Amino acid sequence: MKTEIFYAPSYSLAVVSLAPGEVIQAESGAMVSMTEGVDMQTSSKGGLLKGLKRAALGGESMFINTFTAQREAQITMAPAFPGDVRQMRLEHETMYVQSGSYMASTGDIDIDTKWGGAKTFFSGEGFFLLKLTGTGDLLISSYGAIHEIALDAGQKMIVDTGHVVAFGEKVGYEVHKVGGWKQTILSGEGLVVHLTGPGRALLQTRSAHALAGWLAPLLPAGSDSASKRLKIGGFSLGD
Repeated sequence: MKTEIFYAPSYSLAVVSLAPGEVIQAESGAMVSMTEGVDMQTSSKGGLLKGLKRAALGGESMFINTFTAQREAQITMAPAFPGDVRQMRLEHETMYVQSGSYMASTGDIDIDTKWGGAKTFFSGEGFFLLKLTGTGDLLISSYGAIHEIALDAGQKMIVDTGHVVAFGEKVGYEVHKVGGWKQTILSGEGLVVHLTGPGRALLQTRSAHALAGWLAPLLPAGSDSASKRLKIGGFSLGD
């Protein structure tokens, strides 16, 4: 498999070239286009219960699409958010990925969920992470650009929960208040995650949760969606 990333980091598109017999699995809705000669099968990978768990707890689709090249073929994929796409290689290892950032994978990579700690429930970011384990190539996405950091053993980085994309299995993960309750409520930072090395972590330069909070007061009240308008900078956007 050969992957090229275009239009990064704002509107990334992954172009995946497959040799005959190669297989790639992708999150439902990730496929933009594909050439002829590709067989697509849809299933709840790991069984119905595991699919339900992944959807209900991990924020992902219940179903996974599996693409198999019958001959040389090409598939293009894109994330739901405007942002970056990063290709990573896993070798008998585990990577924890935030809800919504898994896009596609090859090889023998198992997709499961992991409890992220009770405090993450109050952060508004969701309290489960996807646990990706095995060997293969992995495509993950972000909202905004991806910034990778390497943590030495014992080195700690404090990150806003809405900016965490992924981190390795050896990286410690604890959620805390940014300071006292006054700082937590008034600073606009909410809760933060303490990442402790060794290992690598991927951060995103924008937060979807922050965007939602910024948009909320701009949205007009009322249930009639046809009459809704979003006013930004004096302009009215809507139907």
